[in-house]
Amino acid sequence: MSATIAPGATIGILGGGQLGRMTALAAARLGYRAHVFCPEADAPASRVSAATTRGAYEDEGARRRFAKAVDVITYEFENIPAGPVEALAALRPVRPSPAILRICQDRIAEKTALAAAGVATARFAAVRAPRDLDALKPPAILKTARLGYDGKGQALVRTPAEAREAFARFGAVPCVLEAVVDFACEISVIAARGLDGAIASYVAVENRHANHILDETIAPARVAPAILAAAAAIARRIAEALDVVGLIAVEMFVTRDGAVLVNELAPRPHNSGHWTIDACATSQFEQLVRAICGLPLGDPERHSDATMKNLIGDEVEAWTALAAEPGACLHLYGKAQSRPGRKMGHVTRLSPRSDR
Repeated sequence: MSATIAPGATIGILGGGQLGRMTALAAARLGYRAHVFCPEADAPASRVSAATTRGAYEDEGARRRFAKAVDVITYEFENIPAGPVEALAALRPVRPSPAILRICQDRIAEKTALAAAGVATARFAAVRAPRDLDALKPPAILKTARLGYDGKGQALVRTPAEAREAFARFGAVPCVLEAVVDFACEISVIAARGLDGAIASYVAVENRHANHILDETIAPARVAPAILAAAAAIARRIAEALDVVGLIAVEMFVTRDGAVLVNELAPRPHNSGHWTIDACATSQFEQLVRAICGLPLGDPERHSDATMKNLIGDEVEAWTALAAEPGACLHLYGKAQSRPGRKMGHVTRLSPRSDR
């Protein structure tokens, strides 16, 4: 435990969104301070943190002031320029490492790393020029290699002509072309790995999307026990292969014949893990704090089953009814203005464990 960062220290968080907000709240519960670095004014995470450095991530002066004020650094979203994160890593520990951030920022690098770890994915081809689009026969899904999330930078292509049109529409940037998977459901597992290599993972959950945005998470996923076990083993293998210190969220497809294929990774807390705040002794956010500070990992077992519903856009206007609903666990992110597609909060409903 010589590398332990003890309570009373300051955790630096890159990014000011709701994931940073919930991480800061978990850090405070364990006696840590949170210091946010983000370019936005009045960010959700800033409202519950001890300090904020506001500035561009590329601002060297701001980075140095931030690094001087914190003891360890993590991030709440992966679309941060990797160069500034690597510069921060020369000044303070950054967990998970910038190398993992780079892998998860680029779908080509991510798919390559998964293949190297012996993890199954959908068939894919790297696309850097129009001729590369011939590697897979349509229908397929074309995705930009970088900066795509919540359905952005993705297109279902049914013909070679559609594939070329989509590639041009994306600006001819590097992409991946993925075979369409005939899946029964989408699941995810969040695994934590500590400085000592210990791993703790949450039960696989089932994710339902609306307009390419996560709408509802059901914990546990309604799949066979063997699939739950396989998903947990896959997340563990990835955490070890990438040498993660912190969290890794693994999104997967379960095919109709029972195979489990990895879709994407996120090296941070994940929307599909919000249910852990109310249904587990140790939430994903507390687990992140424990992992990056060198504390023993907490117990990831759930005491209840759960369904988490995102409140997107004007769905948040139902907050008064949700606040009055018996048993509903309401979480609002403190965002001043709602707009279509914006995650404004979530509500979790608990039920007795179905396996007891």
